Amino acid sequence: MNPTPVSLPYSATASLFASVRRQSETLCSPLTPEDMMVQSCPEASPAKWHLAHTAWFFETFVLREFLHGYRPLNEDYLWLFNSYYNAISAQPEKKLRACFSRPSLAEVLRYRSHVDSAILELLEMGAPEEAERRIVLGLNHEQQHQELLLTDIKHSFWMNPLKPVYKLEGPAITGRGAPVREFLVYESGVYATGHSGEGFAFDNELPRHRVWLDSFAIASQPVTCAEYLEFMQDGGYEQPELWLAEGWTAVQEEKWRAPLYWFQEDGEWQLFTLRGTFSVSDLGNSPVCHLSGYEAEAFARWAGKRLPTEAEWETAAATQPTHGNLLESGALHPVANAGTFFGNTWEWTASAYLGYPGYRALPGALGEYNGKFMSNQTVLRGGSCVTPASHIRPTYRNFFPSRTRWQFSGLRLCLTQE
Repeated sequence: MNPTPVSLPYSATASLFASVRRQSETLCSPLTPEDMMVQSCPEASPAKWHLAHTAWFFETFVLREFLHGYRPLNEDYLWLFNSYYNAISAQPEKKLRACFSRPSLAEVLRYRSHVDSAILELLEMGAPEEAERRIVLGLNHEQQHQELLLTDIKHSFWMNPLKPVYKLEGPAITGRGAPVREFLVYESGVYATGHSGEGFAFDNELPRHRVWLDSFAIASQPVTCAEYLEFMQDGGYEQPELWLAEGWTAVQEEKWRAPLYWFQEDGEWQLFTLRGTFSVSDLGNSPVCHLSGYEAEAFARWAGKRLPTEAEWETAAATQPTHGNLLESGALHPVANAGTFFGNTWEWTASAYLGYPGYRALPGALGEYNGKFMSNQTVLRGGSCVTPASHIRPTYRNFFPSRTRWQFSGLRLCLTQE
């Protein structure tokens, strides 16, 4: 969370709140109520649940504590839409969220409206500093769920035999015209990493600290679909020496032979996207995505390179403009573009997700937001084509188990300099 107080004028805070909340509902506009009930894998959640849980966050951590006389719409929502905050209440098992046919979608939208009105009332009255900090945290939390909502919708549509299209209109998804990759060299030395203290950050981006990095070179462009196809054609999924032990086990158990959402039709590789199905050959220069961390590591080894550490990635990204193919572009899929470290795909690193030296979780139940997941997770950096643009920065740390593939995740190569 922000290490310094957030203090925006009422109108600015209210406008930001309304904009982020509206965006979540806009993302659901192409969906039917039936679409919004589907949970196609244990990691995912129904779209209706995302809408309810993000309202729950504001109600639980802001309204119940800071708005005198606030009356919840339904007391059962305190536990029903709790995700994993054990200090708040017990909660239903995550994989069962698709069973929540009630409350109805109309009731969930009424719940959101109820919460929104109360938050705006609190802001108009003059929210305490801590309440305003939590509202800003809640907006960043909701942006995370906007991204998850789209990744979950994509997986649910992929599992549907009809392969529905989420959205037809939008800019062209292109895999042509990518610039030549070069390696950016950084000399050995001490570098600062972590959030600097200006603007919002999650607690896991703190504290800022110094690290020693040996000289390294990092690619200006992520790995493309065409390059990954070469790995596949060279028998990458049949060579155990390329894989970490757990990765090789996953390959055998899951029968991985290509990235998630790739399939063969008449001998040609096709790629399912939120915008429809495309030929992999037509998207050859676009970044490959929906790889597990194990696949990313195996490809890097096959290519004679390695994955960057998160400190190496951040050091390089800190000198790059924070723009790219993000949610607002409307592409909803990686595209070939000029060298940027942001957007297109989250990029796997070689770093375990752990607290920085001196890390302290937030006090109380909010401390469960990030800190308790610092075990058996790998860090990803950079944002994706479904990450809101205002949500990303060089210090942002995403994290998932290395077996995860349903996220928009790819890789960038790195090597140690002699």
